[in-house]
Amino acid sequence: MSDDSLPAPAPVRTAAVIPAAGRGVRLGPGAPKALRALGGTPMLIHAVRALAASRSVSLVVVVAPPDGAAEVKSLLDAHALPDRTDFVVVPGGATRQESVKLGLDALPPGHDIVLVHDAARPLVPVDTVDAVIEAVREGAPAVVPGLPLADTVKEVEPAAVPGGPEPVVATPERARLRAVQTPQGFDRATLLRAHETVTDEVTDDAGMVERLGLTVVVVPGHEEAFKVTRPLDLVLAEAVLARRRLIDGY
Repeated sequence: MSDDSLPAPAPVRTAAVIPAAGRGVRLGPGAPKALRALGGTPMLIHAVRALAASRSVSLVVVVAPPDGAAEVKSLLDAHALPDRTDFVVVPGGATRQESVKLGLDALPPGHDIVLVHDAARPLVPVDTVDAVIEAVREGAPAVVPGLPLADTVKEVEPAAVPGGPEPVVATPERARLRAVQTPQGFDRATLLRAHETVTDEVTDDAGMVERLGLTVVVVPGHEEAFKVTRPLDLVLAEAVLARRRLIDGY
């Protein structure tokens, strides 16, 4: 039998999970952070569109606040989203880790690559999304986009009183450090195993995979994939969006 007669391998499909159940207290009182407006459109919609802009992403699962799934579903329905991508909304849990796991549980079979993306990173460029997916396709079990640090970093002994002086313990070599962004990309089976076996709290999903003893690789991130956490970040995001609209008609 010649190779020509063999069936073509099934395409590797990618799904994205966007946990958006947090309140975002550092942005102050009001709507949950993911629902704050950026250029007149909720940040969550920007984040969903950013991932759906990749032709590799065929499904986006949005994990809503536990009591806000209907509101988030109405929000998605009210905004223009790519027809080639499917969108699902599920209620989240009490922690980000729980919410991501609930998003993973909602994924149908057939999606072998999973992205996990912060709703508070609404302006991640599609080239960054595609770079993460490509690295997983090439065999990495977990991939994170990251940027070199501009500032020197000091490890300190936390002050006994908030705001007090903190003794420096060490100065890590800056060239070996990266500020990690999202989307983080994973082999689906690996991410599921991490969520089933790592029970203590970690700051990101890649950290869970590290706990399994597997290698996480870094691909170049982008300065516009910053996280909108504080009011000043929102000002910067508005400026980036205004520049895009001026230059690209975004």
